[in-house]
Amino acid sequence: MIYTEMTRQAMRLCYQAHAGQLDKSGVPYVFHPIHLAEQMPDETTTITALLHDVVEDTHYSLPDLAGMGFSQQVLDALALLTHDDDTPYLEYVARLKNNPVARAVKLADLQHNSDLSRLPEPDPKAYARAEKYRKAIALLTGDAEL
Repeated sequence: MIYTEMTRQAMRLCYQAHAGQLDKSGVPYVFHPIHLAEQMPDETTTITALLHDVVEDTHYSLPDLAGMGFSQQVLDALALLTHDDDTPYLEYVARLKNNPVARAVKLADLQHNSDLSRLPEPDPKAYARAEKYRKAIALLTGDAEL
């Protein structure tokens, strides 16, 4: 992948926005979006993967990202990927199914988050999350419906 200035900007923002955050296993959170980005086939999905949790988990908003020059395609996918707590989880997942950028990033996100080997000692909550993510993957791949 050739890194354009927008990809580099997304990398810097991802790193800065998630500074100090840790994932459930105690590893710096920034490794998660980077892992997803490495799997993406093009610049739009790479940028979206890097930024997929920025609006949901940091102080940045979609208008902030628009002001930084990110494309409308990226912003649309990020809007879909940002889960509003008032929306039931599987409805949120179903909503993004028809956007190919959001769908690609969410599938990679779900697969990474389902990998219980990342946790030193998975507990019942981890197994319940993995089951929820399995249902979401089935919904996105067409193997299940709401």
